[in-house]
Amino acid sequence: MRFDQLGLKETVLTAITESGYENPTPIQAQAIPLILEGKDLIGASQTGTGKTAAFALPSLSKIEALGKPQILVLEPTRELAHQVAEQFEHYGKHTGCKVALLYGGVGHGKQDEDLKNGADIVVATPGRLIDHFFRGTMRFGAIKVLILDEVDRMLDMGFLPQVRKIINFCPWNNDEQTRQTLFFSATMPPVIKGFAEWCLTDPESVEIARAEVASTVSHSFFPVAMPQRDELLLALLSKTDYNSVMIFTRTRKEADVVSHLITDQVGDIVAVMHSDIKQNDRMKALQGFKEGRYKILVATDVAARGIDISDVTHVINYRVPENAEDYVHRIGRTGRAEKEGDAFTILTADELEFAESVEGFVNKKIERKKLDGFEYQYTAMLDTEKRKPIRKPRRGGGRKRR
Repeated sequence: MRFDQLGLKETVLTAITESGYENPTPIQAQAIPLILEGKDLIGASQTGTGKTAAFALPSLSKIEALGKPQILVLEPTRELAHQVAEQFEHYGKHTGCKVALLYGGVGHGKQDEDLKNGADIVVATPGRLIDHFFRGTMRFGAIKVLILDEVDRMLDMGFLPQVRKIINFCPWNNDEQTRQTLFFSATMPPVIKGFAEWCLTDPESVEIARAEVASTVSHSFFPVAMPQRDELLLALLSKTDYNSVMIFTRTRKEADVVSHLITDQVGDIVAVMHSDIKQNDRMKALQGFKEGRYKILVATDVAARGIDISDVTHVINYRVPENAEDYVHRIGRTGRAEKEGDAFTILTADELEFAESVEGFVNKKIERKKLDGFEYQYTAMLDTEKRKPIRKPRRGGGRKRR
């Protein structure tokens, strides 16, 4: 099936063609016809499957440029909101529709101006959207399509009460008007299932299986003594022929330390992303990495989750992730679209349990490797020969009594 067989508006198809796409991903092929029919939808799909285009393309095909908010998208984080707004702008560039991006951590000036100038699509984080409502700068009366994205993350971050309030701001289905609601969540615990039943009307379900690690990705654990973690990281970078690398750390402080460590060795080709960094600086870091000005991006899981970056050749885990599913999300940044990718994980003795959990989750034994030319300190994990167990001495001595 091709995009031009799905019933999308001609102006939207033009933007798709200009992007070089012909065939939809599985979630796009399933979701787009249902959304165009006006159905409420529950979708389960991971990053990298084309989920954003699955709701953006048909939503854009359902509206005309009226200069007032008709599509409202809620996102849990500023970074996700920024990326979704970019996609709406890209695919809607021939429709005449304008996009307003609303998130906290920055001033209201530009956001107020975008709303005043007649935004047809609003992409927002919950807190800032409510703020605009009470300031009188955001009106909900003409909303035709409400998109709730990454609802499980909004639950984790404590946003569901705010989201419920926002839904009540929007028109409900009645004789005079209808509101289509699109609901995306990777998981459906009872709280989210009940929430979906409250805000959706006879929804259709679209489910794409949990993201698997691409078969084109090569996995390696690099065991090392704890004091040599930083030294091995620098050696891996110096001995690897990479185009772009994402390095994942567990904490914000660790991300800062690692980025400074690498910058001291390779120069100003390193960017860092975590929640303590100012929003504008994060956006600059992400854009610089996408454009190739930065070859290395150091990030925490929270800052990087959901960010869609293509052509990452290598992923390095500075530590083994404590949550095995995070490993899959991290490694999913490389090996996309049948391209080869490498996933390196630095492993120390205190992380063996996490490593076993990762192997169980991906259902494969990950090869332990030693980096050629690296001067290792001794650690038992580097022993490759199986040693015979030491036999305990028998108690007592001498000859047995008869």
